[in-house]
Order: sequence, then structure tokens, then C-alpha cells
Amino acid sequence: MEFQTPPTIIGHGAVGGRKEAQGPLAADFDQTFDDTALNTQSWEKAEAQLQKEAVALALHNAGLKPAQIDFIFAGDLLNQCISSTFGLLNYQIPFLGQYGACSTMAQTLLMAAIMVESAAGNTAAAVTSSHFCTAERQFRTPLEYGAQRTPTAQWTATASGCVVLGKGGKVKVTRGLAGKIVDLGVKDPANMGAAMAPAAADSIYQFLSDTSTSPKDYDGIFTGDLGEVGTKLLLGTLRDNGVDLSKIHNDCGLMLYDREKQDVHAGGSGCGCSASVLCGHLLRRMERGELANILFCATGALMSTTSQQQGEAIPGICHVIQLTTEARGS
Repeated sequence: MEFQTPPTIIGHGAVGGRKEAQGPLAADFDQTFDDTALNTQSWEKAEAQLQKEAVALALHNAGLKPAQIDFIFAGDLLNQCISSTFGLLNYQIPFLGQYGACSTMAQTLLMAAIMVESAAGNTAAAVTSSHFCTAERQFRTPLEYGAQRTPTAQWTATASGCVVLGKGGKVKVTRGLAGKIVDLGVKDPANMGAAMAPAAADSIYQFLSDTSTSPKDYDGIFTGDLGEVGTKLLLGTLRDNGVDLSKIHNDCGLMLYDREKQDVHAGGSGCGCSASVLCGHLLRRMERGELANILFCATGALMSTTSQQQGEAIPGICHVIQLTTEARGS
């Protein structure tokens, strides 16, 4: 999709927990919380609060009130996207729930851009979140079980990111590609990078082909979140198909944490990982003029507890968003 009248990002907000505040991107968060329960009675309520805070910050930075937002697209990792439902309930913004697993930030951003560009609404917001403790309880083992994590495992970010789209911002949503479901048979829920890498390779290759561009045309191509294992698989797969991303690629799962100092094994993951890196670090760099033309390629593992219990493999997906500034254009 190439937007004839590109929507722009007029406000954004990123929030994180204690571990995120100890990482290399700490200064790019609008707010971090030392209490990862966020003064609530459950991890799930804490994740809902993360979304509520991210939206509040994005609205404040956009200079808008909730009543001025025409649509909000939101999703998370929990069953029936309950973090989004309960986190955004009091805003009373027309709500369209989304599920794209860890690709949800790109999916909600794409849907919001379509709404604004088509004039269905003047403004639209996109938000997603994740929480380490809620994800572990739902998809792996509760923390009190004390299970040992494998080297390929990634650390689900306790974070949330939100963008508000409208007119008059510096950063434009220029193009978007909705990815296809790709399943190469990976069944290990502790190796999400391997499950998602084929989808990332497929979508990035398709986007470059459709737009007749190459990696050198961009200031950065950012996936999220493949971690160490998935990144190696992505770069190798594309190299075998004549595309070299090595000089221009980075992964949000490798950017959010210091893997040598923080015990995150293969890197970060979760909806909030790529969302907070985008809504904090990347957009700030674009607004400062350090980046003018990037691809944001959020990846997701389309699994559930039900599919895992039935022995199904973990399909992957990747959506691509091109973001540009006036300095570079489209």
C-alpha cells in the first residue's frame, strides 16, 4: 500500500518496566516503572495499566484529548486481548481490537494509517503492550515454577507503545505491506526467533521487490523481534536470495536490552518490545533528523495455548511499515 496522502505521527509515547529502565534505551522512554505490578493486584491488571499510560502520554504529546481521537486500534498477547480492553475502557474511544502477536504494533499502525488516509477519520491511535509475567504465565510456566530458560528463549518486554496519527506531523507513514502467514514447522515456544524469521524474510523481500528498492535506499531496516537466533536466520535467508541486510539491519529484540549485562538470553520479545523501541527510540531519532527513511518490520508468532496443546507448529507473520520525514520524502 502506497499512501497518496501519507498520514503523519503527531504524538507518541513509550513506557517500560524496571528491566527496560536498566537497558541501553532507557533515556528514550517517556516513563518507566520500578514497580512492575504498577500498584495493581495482578500482572494482567499491570499490563492494562501500561497501555493506559502509553495512550495518555501519546495524547499529551499530540495535544489532544480522548474525545478528539476517531479510532483506536489495540491488541496484546493475552487471551481475547484483555489488556487492551480493560486498559482502554475509560477512554471511550471507538475501539477496534487487533491480534498480530508481536507484530501488533505494525498491524495497528497500518490499520490506523488506512483510516486516516482514507478520511474515515481525522485521527487514529495505535497501541500495544506486553508484560513478562503475564506472558510467562499464559504461554510458558508461571514464575513461581522456577523453570530453567533455554539459550534460544527471549525475554518478554514489560512495555507499551502508542502512536497517534493525523495531519501535520514530521514523520510520515509512507507505505505499508500486510504480511502473509508463513509456517516452516517450528514447534518450540522457547525459540520464537526461528518461528518468525521466515515470515520476516518473506515480507521484507516482497516489500523491496514491490517498491523496486534495495537495502541501501534506507537509513535502517528494523525487525521486531527476532532476537539473536532469528536475526541470524533472517540475514542468512535473504543473503541466499540476493539481498544483503547486514549493514543496515537491526532488531528491536537486540536493541532493548544489554545481553551481556541483563539476563535475557537471545534478546527481547513481546508486543511491547518493538512497540516501545519504535515509539521511543526510533521516532525520537527521526524527529532529530538522524533517520529519514526506515522500514519498521514487526514480526509475530501466531500461536496460542490451544494450538500448542494440540501439537501444532508456530506460524509467523511480519508486517512492514515505511516511515519517512520531509528530509527524505518517499
